[in-house]
Amino acid sequence: MAGLTLGSSPNPSLKGRRLHITKSGIALLYNVESSNTYDVCLRLSKDALTIQKLDVVCTTAADCQVNVHLLRTAGDEVTISVRYLREVPSFLKLPLGSPGPDHGGVSSPLFDSGFHLNGTNAPSPPSPSANQPKYEKRWLDAVCMPLLMARVSRFKAGTDKLRSNCFEVFALDGASTSTSVLQFCTAAESTDWLQAISTNINGLTQENIKFLNKSCSSEDQIIHMGWACETPEGSTTCRSSVFRFLALRGPYFYIFKSPPVGATDWGQAETTYHLYEVLFKVHKLWMTEDCWLQARLYLGLEHSPEQQDSSESLCFSILVGHGQSHTFRVELATDLALWEKSFQRAVYLEVQRVRSKSYMCSSQGNVLSFTIDFGSGFTCSDVASKAVLWRYKFSQLKGSSDDGKTRVKLLFKNAESNQIEMKELEFANLTAVLHCIHSFIAAKVASMDPRFMCSQSFPGHYVNT
Repeated sequence: MAGLTLGSSPNPSLKGRRLHITKSGIALLYNVESSNTYDVCLRLSKDALTIQKLDVVCTTAADCQVNVHLLRTAGDEVTISVRYLREVPSFLKLPLGSPGPDHGGVSSPLFDSGFHLNGTNAPSPPSPSANQPKYEKRWLDAVCMPLLMARVSRFKAGTDKLRSNCFEVFALDGASTSTSVLQFCTAAESTDWLQAISTNINGLTQENIKFLNKSCSSEDQIIHMGWACETPEGSTTCRSSVFRFLALRGPYFYIFKSPPVGATDWGQAETTYHLYEVLFKVHKLWMTEDCWLQARLYLGLEHSPEQQDSSESLCFSILVGHGQSHTFRVELATDLALWEKSFQRAVYLEVQRVRSKSYMCSSQGNVLSFTIDFGSGFTCSDVASKAVLWRYKFSQLKGSSDDGKTRVKLLFKNAESNQIEMKELEFANLTAVLHCIHSFIAAKVASMDPRFMCSQSFPGHYVNT
C-alpha cells in the first residue's frame, strides 16, 4: 500500500503556500529494449523520485564483514571468483523479511567463493560456526531522479498514442527511464502517481522561478515555465511530436529545446515571440452536462475516455504572425489551466509595461501610423504631416473583418451620431496587429476586473524598487 504525505512551507497563510507530496508504493518497471518487467519500489520526495529494485543482501555475519574488509584493503586490482547460489532464485520469491536459506550447517556458496586479491588467493573463510551468514531481501536504490526541470509523459515517444496505466519520467541531468516505463495496476493508481510527481515538479519550478526573479529586473520577470509536447500542425506533416521547454519571461514567449540553465542560455531559444503579438487559444475540452464532473475534469481530478483517446485533449495553441501557430499538449488539466492563467498574467503585465504600440500601415495610397494606446485607445496619424486623422476609444470598436492577408476593416461607433464608421487599413503583418489589439483590449478589461487584479499578487513575482 502506498504512503502519502502532504507537505508545505512554514508560511501558514494560503497565499504563496508550496505543497509537495511524499509517497511510496510498488510498480512495474518495463524495459522497452528487453520487453521485460520487474517489481520496483517508488519513493517520491519533494526533490526526487527514487526507483528501488529488490535484491538479496548478507547481514550481520562475521564472514561477510571480513570479506568486505578484504575488498577495502585489497589495493588497486581485485579479482573475485563467484559461484552460483542455488537457493537465491527461490529465496527471491519469499516475502520481505523472510529468513535466509537453511544450509544445514554448511557455509553458503556465496562465501565459499575465493577472493583473489592482487593475484593472490585470499585466506579461506573460517569453519562454520553459530555466526552463519544471514540473507535478507531489501529494496536497494537503483535510480534517483531529480525532479527540478523534470518532465513526465503518458504518451509513446513521438506519437499521440496514450499508454495504458503507464508513464515515463525524464530528468534534466540525463538520469531517466527513457527506455523503461512505469506501469501500474489501474488507471486510477497511474493517474495518482502522475499527479503526485507533477505536483512536486511544479512546486520545484515555482521555487526556482522565485529564486531567479530575485536577480531580475521588474521588466524581466519569469511568469511561468515548463515542459509541453509540441504536436505537428495538419495531417500531411511528417514531423513527430517533440517536447519543448516553454517560458514566459518579460516581454517574450520562449520556446527551447532544453531548459535554460545559465543566464546565457536564454539567448539560445529556438524561437521567441512578443507576448502582445501572439494569441493563446485553449482547444475545446470534452464536456458533460454534469457540472461537478466538468469541474473535476478541469482541475485534473478525473479524466474522461474521450479525453484519453483524443490528440486534441489538453492542448493549447499559440497563434503568431503571418497565420502561423504552435500547438502544445500537456499531461494534466491543471497544467492547461496554469498555462492559460500565466499567459493572461504575462500579457497583462507586458501591456502595462509598454502602454502603447504603433504600426506602419497604408490607406488609399497614404502612409499612416496606427497606434494602440492602453489609456486612449486607437489613433491613426499621417506619417508625413503628423496630423491625427481619427481617434476612438476601445469601447467604440464594434467589429472587424479582414481578408486573412493584409487588409482589415475596423467598425467604430461615433460617440456623437451613434453611427457606425468604417476604417480600412492595410498592414504588412496583419495577424500581429490583430493580436496586439486583442491583447490591449483584454488587458483593459482585466484591469477593471477586481478578481483578476487581486490575483496579480502571485508568488515569484518581484518589483524592484
